[in-house]
Amino acid sequence: MINSNCAPLGMAVTPHHLASQSALAVLRDGGNAIEAMVAAAASIAVVYPHMNGLGGDGFWLIVPPQGDPVAIDASGAAGSLATPERYAGQACIPHRGPGAALTVAGTVGGWHEALQVSRELGGEQLPLDRLLRDALRYAADGVPVTASQEAATRSKYAELAHYPAFAEVFLPGGEIPLCGSRFTQPALARTLSLLCEEGLESFYRGTLADQMADEMASCGMPVTREDLATYRPKRRVPLRLQHSKGEVFNLTPPTQGLVSQAILGITDRLDLAQSNEADTLHGIVEATKLAFGLRDRFITDPRQMTQDAQALLNPAHLDALAAQIDPHQAAPWGKGKGPGDTVWLGVMDSSGLAVSFIQSIYHEFGSGVLLPGSGVLWQNRGASFSLESGHLLALVPGKQPFHTLNPAAARLYDGRTLVYGSMGGDGQPQTQAALFVRHVVQGKPLQQAISAPRWLLGRTWGDSSDSLKLEGRLDQATAETLRQRGHEVEWLPDYSEAVGHAGAIVRHTNGMFEGAFDPRSNGSAAGF
Repeated sequence: MINSNCAPLGMAVTPHHLASQSALAVLRDGGNAIEAMVAAAASIAVVYPHMNGLGGDGFWLIVPPQGDPVAIDASGAAGSLATPERYAGQACIPHRGPGAALTVAGTVGGWHEALQVSRELGGEQLPLDRLLRDALRYAADGVPVTASQEAATRSKYAELAHYPAFAEVFLPGGEIPLCGSRFTQPALARTLSLLCEEGLESFYRGTLADQMADEMASCGMPVTREDLATYRPKRRVPLRLQHSKGEVFNLTPPTQGLVSQAILGITDRLDLAQSNEADTLHGIVEATKLAFGLRDRFITDPRQMTQDAQALLNPAHLDALAAQIDPHQAAPWGKGKGPGDTVWLGVMDSSGLAVSFIQSIYHEFGSGVLLPGSGVLWQNRGASFSLESGHLLALVPGKQPFHTLNPAAARLYDGRTLVYGSMGGDGQPQTQAALFVRHVVQGKPLQQAISAPRWLLGRTWGDSSDSLKLEGRLDQATAETLRQRGHEVEWLPDYSEAVGHAGAIVRHTNGMFEGAFDPRSNGSAAGF
């Protein structure tokens, strides 16, 4: 893919083309970008179920045509029964099973809160059953399995096949569903129908909540009916970075939005505009190491932060960090947080309202705990908690876990508005930096900036090394230069999901929209 898609009235970009079409259909019906995003979020929860779902978390960044952006933290806290004593004798929280399903799912609450923002912005609102219509049909009637879902099921079969409720849905007939085969989720369809009838809050305080709470208790999850009932998403003031090209926005803790902002702030001081590929990669990778240092030192539940995240983005602090980078030598660093499967989605409408959004169940298929009555697959985001007493991320009931999720947006000084993001755990801020630097700083066309070969500093699934991994399409001379500078280089396939599914939309000064999606995904950029 080398060419972006352009349109005059609206644009949606997601990593699955059916979700993009759900958003586009709502825009055509007169819905705004927030309503279109809810439709896309519901659809992608059905059609990309290994990466996200109703049992996960979400983060919203809503940028109105004028005025301050609004951020929504739709992540859940540790359940009231998720005490360190529950995990006594374990070195860490498990990644699968009921013990891994220890946080409240915030996704649906985020949809509800975003629609409240939509109402506050004014205008006629579309009914909820219109927004969830596609998702409900896809769950009931089925969709073709993607190659991504087949590969994820195959790679995680040994970890998940012994969970009966999971196997009934995701291993029909005891077999791995093949790419192109029909995949249905009838229980999830009934849940979506119930949400249409009773409202999204039923997930937390209604018929659906009662049903899920009973199943959570019977399977041994440390999340209770009361935990669901007391959950509320939170509106946040997003982090702001003053970049030489414009003002960049991202999410506050407990996300790693600070990492993405810090990388851009540091690289803005390295003068990468005319840099060759090796210098660009070296600069971003070294900035990434410094930003990860901030993450590992400070980011946790915002109520327990000892340092104001916004203050870490002040010019003097970024100057000091940038001065630590040696342009000719790679610095040592510690460990990454690892991979994570997620979906980023972007929508803009004709009014100029823009939405950058992420939802996730963390690892592929989350905890593997599927509540059979509702068809909701629960996340394992709580696996990022530590069982070490006094640790920054120490487990405490009611505490929010650390999140890799961080949707981004920017108002550029040339008058353009940009929303962008990616899936991929440690890779999210790195991919965001690659996209922003290539397109905004170096002026590469939008689709080419996303399609171009990328890299990942850190671990991929099943990998024990924190090396610098390069996609196979990267120039060999670039790789050799990086090795000479001390980077431990390894190779990935040409179009590897390990470097994430990126996407972006630009609203140009003449009102035209330009969208680009990642050829590593099943996505599309759909406009009209």
